[in-house]
Amino acid sequence: MKKFKYNPLLPLIIIFIIQSCATKPPESPDNICLIFKEKKSWYKAAIRSEKRWKIPPYVLMSIVYQESSFKADAKPDREKLFGFVPWSRPSSAVGYSQALKETWTDYKDETGNTRANRKNFNDSADFIGWYASKGYYQGFDQTDARSLYLAYHEGYSGFKNKSYRQKQWLINVADRVQARSTKYQKQYWGCAEELKKKRFLFF
Repeated sequence: MKKFKYNPLLPLIIIFIIQSCATKPPESPDNICLIFKEKKSWYKAAIRSEKRWKIPPYVLMSIVYQESSFKADAKPDREKLFGFVPWSRPSSAVGYSQALKETWTDYKDETGNTRANRKNFNDSADFIGWYASKGYYQGFDQTDARSLYLAYHEGYSGFKNKSYRQKQWLINVADRVQARSTKYQKQYWGCAEELKKKRFLFF
């Protein structure tokens, strides 16, 4: 029998494969039930954010979808110099939540989550919940994904000043976020109990 030859790179290869699978976008992004069944750790992260910050999972996931299409390394497209030369990016947004560097720093300082990474779904879910909670204190309805997204994009001071009214494209995007949240909500109501029961079977 041929003797197995150990490859010292094998552990690194295995880790790379596992990480690639873990950060790969879900196969069915239009169905929150299928997303959570495929990404069990995402479901747990969404539930933790809901318990801590009161943000419903369907609102949270509708924002993640809009911001990054569930891509861990998402970044804004580079601007073009002279119309064709790749140049700098328009903002410092990175990761699932597309949080700006400065806002992410505020989040880490306020929550004590100093090791938080914008490319980590758990941290991104907690960040979005943290940001949403500031709106709840100001009277935002927890299911009002539209207003929450406008504030997420413009900041709460910008939302209060209605700066979004000068950006019809942003209003259209916020409407899509609300529509997706409503769609996810109906789906979630149909599978929430099943997900809750299975949750305790997963490590």
